[in-house]
Amino acid sequence: MTPQVDRVKQILIDTGTLLEGHFLLTSGRHSGAYVEKFRIIQHPDHTQGLCSMLAGAARELRVQVVAGPTTGGIILAFEVARQMGARAIFAEKSGERRVFRRSLRLSPGERVLVVDDILTTGGSLRLVLDEVARWGAQAVGVGVLVDRSETAPDFGVPLFSCLRLPISSYEAGECPLCGEGLPLVKP
Repeated sequence: MTPQVDRVKQILIDTGTLLEGHFLLTSGRHSGAYVEKFRIIQHPDHTQGLCSMLAGAARELRVQVVAGPTTGGIILAFEVARQMGARAIFAEKSGERRVFRRSLRLSPGERVLVVDDILTTGGSLRLVLDEVARWGAQAVGVGVLVDRSETAPDFGVPLFSCLRLPISSYEAGECPLCGEGLPLVKP
């Protein structure tokens, strides 16, 4: 690991963001590790530093707007945009979609960086990317604090992460942690 990756991982451990055990995920799958995203976001200094990594990685993309999904993505979009001198907006759930509300708008052709806290499947990010496209704006990149996906999804634009940390998950009937008798925790 590089010193920067080691530092990010240590911050996640020190703040209780990266947890080890036996976890029941929202999907119903089981995992031996869990990233509790709100534990890092409650620390402004760490959040500012991680957002600085994303802003630096995306600097060449000439970003005009940074967009994120509610809830954690709001804070990250704001901070990355602040550091890049861009505008920040967020997309809220509306049925099966994410939409810009509250007079938040994009203009056709605006260059948009989409950010979120944790990447697992990419579902929330894809919904925000769909909303960006619906407005006729141009998604130019995706940035996340932690990419925990086993196989990073292809969003059709560059993907930046502060830490790539693939975490395996298992169907309940195939979970080796169940076989070891470890207690299952729902975060």
